[in-house]
Amino acid sequence: MKHVKSPSIRPSIFSSSQNQRPAVPPNQSFPPASDCISSPTAISLSVALQHYINSDFPSHGQKIHSHILKIGFEPNTNVSIKLLILHLKSRCLRYARQLFDEMPQPTLSAYNYMISGYLKHGKIEELLNLVSRLTFSYEKPDGFTFSMILKATGCASGGIFPLPYSLGKVVHAQILRSNVESDDVLYTALVDSYVKNGKVGYARRVFDMMLDKNVICSTSMISGYMSQGSVEDAEDIFKRTVEKDVVVFNAMIEGYSKSVETARRSLEVYIDMQRLNFRPTMSTFASVIGACSVLTVFEIGQQVQSQLVKMNFYNDIKMGSALIDMYSKCGRIEDARRVFDHMPEKNVFSWTSMIDGYGKNGNSNEALELFSRMQIEYHVKPNYVTFLSALSACGHAGLVAKGWTIFESMERDYLLKPRMEHYACMVDLLGRAGSLQQAWEFVMGMPEKPGSDVWAALLSSCQLHGDVEMASIAAHEIFKLNSDGRPGAYVALSNALAAAGKWDSVSEVRQLMKVRGVSKDTGCSWVGTDSGP
Repeated sequence: MKHVKSPSIRPSIFSSSQNQRPAVPPNQSFPPASDCISSPTAISLSVALQHYINSDFPSHGQKIHSHILKIGFEPNTNVSIKLLILHLKSRCLRYARQLFDEMPQPTLSAYNYMISGYLKHGKIEELLNLVSRLTFSYEKPDGFTFSMILKATGCASGGIFPLPYSLGKVVHAQILRSNVESDDVLYTALVDSYVKNGKVGYARRVFDMMLDKNVICSTSMISGYMSQGSVEDAEDIFKRTVEKDVVVFNAMIEGYSKSVETARRSLEVYIDMQRLNFRPTMSTFASVIGACSVLTVFEIGQQVQSQLVKMNFYNDIKMGSALIDMYSKCGRIEDARRVFDHMPEKNVFSWTSMIDGYGKNGNSNEALELFSRMQIEYHVKPNYVTFLSALSACGHAGLVAKGWTIFESMERDYLLKPRMEHYACMVDLLGRAGSLQQAWEFVMGMPEKPGSDVWAALLSSCQLHGDVEMASIAAHEIFKLNSDGRPGAYVALSNALAAAGKWDSVSEVRQLMKVRGVSKDTGCSWVGTDSGP
């Protein structure tokens, strides 16, 4: 990248108002817009528009645009751009785009402001169309333009709008070919884009090129490495980050909290950050509670809950749902219900956490009662996970009729098309109850091709009830879909054959495992002690 000054002005309308100097001192009243534009000039309009842009109610300045249109005043480029900013700050994308399209020759600043507006509102398709138009204009993209495009690739990776997988690399190549000034904003956008698209290796190359590695880039790299399980690389970046902030600590705490092998380190970093006078945030507490769930250490979870109360975070819906989930996984269902009952506000995630907790702790009747109450008394619409938790509760209790009712209500009452995991749950429900033939017919009648989870549920039921023939069919369907990814399927089939005394077939399955390089998962046990697992 060449270090060349870009001639364009960087948009700042979405930055903090603290960074903007008001056109009029805050202690002075501004004259009504009609007084300022009765005989409008470019200067008076610019000053009036800037006042509204800096105000808390920018939409009030839209009357200036109406007045301009009425009197037929032709704004210059400066006034047009300020009108564009005004509409964007007023969340009127349609008016902003209309004004942009009416500009005889939009400047790069106008393009950048419009692109920023589309990005802020998640209009990725419109953003890319505007970028395409920019490439055919007399203007050339600058570093800010490229950073916006890169941020769009990150948004698209979250499923907002599908983009070509290699778009980030294409943008990177364009940056290298152009005379764009390389700075922290652009480098950070590049690193973040690569990380969000799963290309942590490319992100590291860009990161290593940076002379001054800022904490934002370090945080992106840590998140990327943690998501891939590269804990040591994440730790290395963290140690080399000189100026740490609470966000980079949160990235480490969250990354550690995902695995039972590293969850205890999550708690250690949580303690360290407070020793260094960093105040935990909601994200911090969510990850720490998650670590307690993984480790099933409710005692530490109780201490975290006490801290939540002291910091006035306790009433937050996300924190309540996380605590419910933690206590449920620790087998403390009464504590989970106590948290649930004291939540001043509940949403579908809160209800789902409690229903799921009851189901997994063997309280199926309580789970289904809560599932009914959330709909009838509280008019909360269940989501896909809620239905999965309710179906699972039916499976544990052997409530086949109730399970059918819940399954059929998904699409009938809520227009939620059952997903593969819901079909698998129904097969498990029917199979556990001994209705193997009904489970088989259910699988054969599915509107889409059964996935490995569906066949695995059927295989497990066949093993439970000793149906070797159906077990063989289910197992071979799993092998066709994923020959080496589910060693449990080989073991389940082998056990079913062994139970039926078919030892020759058992030997064949075990030989097949050797040929395909499939190894049985090693068993392990976590024994709780006074110091935890």
